[in-house]
Amino acid sequence: MSSLSRLLAALVLTGSVLLMTPAPGYAAATVVTTTVDVPCGTGTLHQAVDWYFPTTTSPKALIYLQHGFSRSKSNMADLAGEYQTAGYLVFVPTLPSSNANNCTVNNTGSNTTFLTNVAAWFGTATSSTGNLAVSYATAATTAGRAGSTLPTTFILAGHSAGGEAVTYVAGVLATTYPAAYANLKFLQLLDPVESPSGTNMATGLTAVGGTSLPVRTVSSPPYLANGQASGTVELTATLDRDFLGVRLTTGSHCDAEGSSTNFLCTLTAGASKAANVTALQTFAVAWANDAVAGTTTATYYPGGTYYQSLLTAGTIETLSGD
Repeated sequence: MSSLSRLLAALVLTGSVLLMTPAPGYAAATVVTTTVDVPCGTGTLHQAVDWYFPTTTSPKALIYLQHGFSRSKSNMADLAGEYQTAGYLVFVPTLPSSNANNCTVNNTGSNTTFLTNVAAWFGTATSSTGNLAVSYATAATTAGRAGSTLPTTFILAGHSAGGEAVTYVAGVLATTYPAAYANLKFLQLLDPVESPSGTNMATGLTAVGGTSLPVRTVSSPPYLANGQASGTVELTATLDRDFLGVRLTTGSHCDAEGSSTNFLCTLTAGASKAANVTALQTFAVAWANDAVAGTTTATYYPGGTYYQSLLTAGTIETLSGD
């Protein structure tokens, strides 16, 4: 081989190596399943959880994404993947819908003690011995990111009864863990539904209502599957704000689950339209981005190009406080 040939071969090899080497600060996106502990009665639940790691090793924030009644973490996979692609670390646990000690995502009697224990995940997140940090450390090791830490800032997002649950959790953080609450950047409610028992939704909204925390919903019209839009009714009645999100005029209660829904949802709530799922995911990610960055990307709010196109087409209606 001539000197020139050897040089060209070396350049090709070097180029190949450079192309195959990930840029600093980036790794393969992955999903890791492990457990997270939460006190329940006199014992402890070891609940299954999926951790969605983005490609960046410095996520924008942590998103806690909570499923609804009779659902599981797998039903939130589609939306979790959208958040992951946008650069978020996503924490998606399965919480019980039935439990003898009222340790449930929905309020079947009095689940406030249990949800207070869930709130402690975030209230003690900076402690290496906190249940959330322990779960994360296990998942991070499996994902090849041992030694990394949870993002400081976080978002609470919940669908259906999960929307009520994260609203109550936000209220607990506001009243009990003010330092953690200061790092909560956004409360995202996805067709929230109030439980038949208790006042968890109203209690949580009242606790955060006097603060600057952004609260937004993407809801479907009132019908049996979403309790006649009970959570959205409570939201607009309790928070007197000019913009609280949108209603998808032909939406389904299953829209937040997207492609990871199943017949147990669509049987009672009807099938989702692709355009509605796209709108929900677009708003959810865009509003999260703005809340974390402290910006307002005009196109995703009233008066903006994208927003107005959906409003003009009759796809959405604007929701505001009474």
